[in-house]
Amino acid sequence: MSAKVVFVSGASGFLGSHIVEQLLSRGYRVRVSARGKKAAILKTTYSRNPAVEIFEISDIIHEQFPEALQGVDAVIHAASPLPGRMEPEQMLNTAIEGSLNVLRQAEKAGVKRFVVTSSVATLAGNPNGTFKDTDWNPVTKEVAINAGNDGVTYAASKKFAELAFTLLRNMPHNTESSTVNPPFLYGPFTTNFATPDFDAFSTNLSIYNLIKTEGKYPPRPGYADVRDVARAHVTALDSPPTSEVGRKRVIFASPYDFNFKNAIELLSEKRPQLKGRLITQVPPELPAYRYPVDFERIERVTGLKKGDFHTFEKTLLDTVDNLLDVEAGWKSQGDSVGDIPSFAGV
Repeated sequence: MSAKVVFVSGASGFLGSHIVEQLLSRGYRVRVSARGKKAAILKTTYSRNPAVEIFEISDIIHEQFPEALQGVDAVIHAASPLPGRMEPEQMLNTAIEGSLNVLRQAEKAGVKRFVVTSSVATLAGNPNGTFKDTDWNPVTKEVAINAGNDGVTYAASKKFAELAFTLLRNMPHNTESSTVNPPFLYGPFTTNFATPDFDAFSTNLSIYNLIKTEGKYPPRPGYADVRDVARAHVTALDSPPTSEVGRKRVIFASPYDFNFKNAIELLSEKRPQLKGRLITQVPPELPAYRYPVDFERIERVTGLKKGDFHTFEKTLLDTVDNLLDVEAGWKSQGDSVGDIPSFAGV
């Protein structure tokens, strides 16, 4: 039997690159999309891997790409505009219409399985208990456009892109779809991930700030290891049918606390060479250090058990070690690291 083919949008990103890596490790053939320089980087990265095909798509909102979807068994749509990179209205339009274009074309091509990357930003705060798949952020498009806040705009873009995904309910009954809604992602980059500048670091900038004396702590402690989130996307391709488990909206987060004080103590102990450059700001004390998600639900849809998740210590140390390797690589090429920017986030 020939290997199944999965189309992945956003493959050049932090999460997307891990999704591709895990698909390949499981024997899938992968088709990936990107534009401009990112497409060129992907072509170089996978030039010797016959299991990967690269398709340059310059306009995800309007462009037609039937060749990329011909014979595809499943689509993982991980592409999404990042906060602060576009004007609010453009960001909303790109997230929503880009998702619709990919999904409509995939439906037309006969694709039967879909997994879409969403975010915990689509959820309202839930101080009374575990997040449910019926929880939604009340933000409107009008509020997002006029808020003057990148985080609010990002939350709205993810919310309305995910709602656009519900159009899949009008597809034939033998079509299966899932969303994975993670928080901030931390973890090492894939081996061939391009890190030409700080923009490529994505949410790992929050970890990088922990090894910056004048750094800032993440805006909230809830997180997930990027490797676990990528795995959830891949295993969701084989999730039980909706008729058995209901709507497959997977609210995803690590089961481990990200206690800022403990994190700095851990780095001091395990990486003593960093003591002179660790963040000096007193860590805030918070009422909770992780998101209240339903791990039984995660296991039922994706197969991931609590014990399968990377521990916080593993995530933190792997991430910091990888960031230091990137630093060393820059310096070996004669580049200066410069000032590490803060990550405002969402």
